[in-house]
Amino acid sequence: MKKIAIYFLAFTIICFLLPALFTKKVEKTSSTPEQVENTKQDTENTEPSSNTYQYQKFGTIKLLHTATNQIEELPIDEYLYNVVSAEMPADFEQEALKAQAVVARTYTIYQITNSGGKHEGADMCDSSNCCQAWISKEDRLARWEENVRESNWNKIVEAVNSTAGQIITYNGAPIDAFFHSNSGGTTEVPVNVWGGTDYPYLQSVETAGEDAYTQYSSSVTFTQADLVNKLKEKYPDIQIDFSQPEAIKIIEYNESGRVRTIKFGNKEISGVEARTVLGLKSANFEISIDGENITFSVKGYGHGVGLSQTGSDSMAKAGSNYQEIIKHFYTGVEITEVNALK
Repeated sequence: MKKIAIYFLAFTIICFLLPALFTKKVEKTSSTPEQVENTKQDTENTEPSSNTYQYQKFGTIKLLHTATNQIEELPIDEYLYNVVSAEMPADFEQEALKAQAVVARTYTIYQITNSGGKHEGADMCDSSNCCQAWISKEDRLARWEENVRESNWNKIVEAVNSTAGQIITYNGAPIDAFFHSNSGGTTEVPVNVWGGTDYPYLQSVETAGEDAYTQYSSSVTFTQADLVNKLKEKYPDIQIDFSQPEAIKIIEYNESGRVRTIKFGNKEISGVEARTVLGLKSANFEISIDGENITFSVKGYGHGVGLSQTGSDSMAKAGSNYQEIIKHFYTGVEITEVNALK
């Protein structure tokens, strides 16, 4: 009888304890309807307010601030506010700003998935020499006139929010969305800038209206001695006999009108190299010689590959929307919701 009583007591304890244990486990891993609603409200009230879509693993990014070597984690569209405001003038047309927002978002996601972790512990950095330009909201506002600060910032936010989740794809994958300031009328193919193999979606296209952006035309003048000294920094063995009629000569142009090859005395270099060594804004230049002075007259600003920002603004002024702008500068692409990526 004593054994039966013990067995009965043990059976009773098990019957009561097991449901309690399992119930406690479920409560730890589940949320009440009120908790779910509160979480939803917290998400909806977090800036940016339109960022309710999910970027899968791209919902937030880790941004390396190069000046401090600190890493900041922030929502991707909040990051894009600061990128677009740093990369494109806020007085450009709204459709141009939208195009820039989609391009910057695409560039970000492409870099995160294809850069091979070049920034240890971070996805992107804030340097335009490496990734994309980035400026804090406070610094951006401080550089605008007080009477346009709010309206300018609102334009940037609207451009990013109204295109939320949209990226540019080719054959279903994000493209390497290069962009630059001003093409000088015709964009360039990557192989003429960096060598290697061309991307099928980065073809040379013409852009009307860029001549109106006269601030992107420039000229640089060197004396003969200054030019030689500048070139010797990269090419110590260079020799230029200025008494010869073709001491300096552009030998060949690319299809886009940029300099492919230029001769300086005993040295032939690419137009891209000349641009870098001499500090020119573009490889689209002409040369004029006046006695001791050599002047490089430059059209455009930047490498010329992909979207031209002033070209975008010119197209927007003529009535094009951001989708049309994007599909003009990138050949055979689609604008895709990032959630649709496989």
